Amino acid sequence: MKTDILAFGAHPDDVELGCGGTIAKMVSEGKKCVVVDLTRGELGTRGTDETRKAEAAEAAKILGLSARENLGMKDGFLVNSEEYQMRIVKMIRKYRPEIVLANAIDDRHPDHAKGAKLVSDACFLSGLRKIETVLEGETQEVWRPKHIFHYIQWKDIKPEFVIDISEFLDKKIASCMAYKTQFYDPNSKEPETPITTKDFYESLTYRAQDLGRLSGVTYAEGFTSEKLISLKNFDGIVW
Repeated sequence: MKTDILAFGAHPDDVELGCGGTIAKMVSEGKKCVVVDLTRGELGTRGTDETRKAEAAEAAKILGLSARENLGMKDGFLVNSEEYQMRIVKMIRKYRPEIVLANAIDDRHPDHAKGAKLVSDACFLSGLRKIETVLEGETQEVWRPKHIFHYIQWKDIKPEFVIDISEFLDKKIASCMAYKTQFYDPNSKEPETPITTKDFYESLTYRAQDLGRLSGVTYAEGFTSEKLISLKNFDGIVW
């Protein structure tokens, strides 16, 4: 499947929290978007890997994803190993994206930064012809994405650019709240965590609103880039 955007998350819900609005917007414009979760999030305080699987499927429907996969890596123990790199290389070569979105380069959860580096390295390796991969009995063609962008998560990282999601904030929040076991629920009897609080739920709006304020739109999501971004002209810039 040739896709436009392949988004990776260390855990189910990372993509929704970090760039769900952007994904929803791109899908609305006819782009093919796929999400690959590295782990099942099995160490989460609330819920189980099975509930996360069902929640991820529901979030995928809300965002309109073309596909979603889970690589079954070990939650809490991501390592930048050859084994894990090659699992990701197979996904890159399978979906052949122009753009890869990955976890924040630095964050509260150690899996996020580890996942960011793991995906970045795999993107490079995926373009090397002497690395051969086979998926479902067929030898894969090499592929290297044109861009790797990292979304922003817990930490307040300064973005290098933002995407206007003013018309898609509601869909972003809906995709996040599909993870019913993970976020704010005043009726839940399970232990509270930093992401189950009402403040965290409200931060989905006020953080997007603040980036929008700084960039001249209503709501936005921020990204960092691994290389300098070149514009052909000024079309598309919000003045």
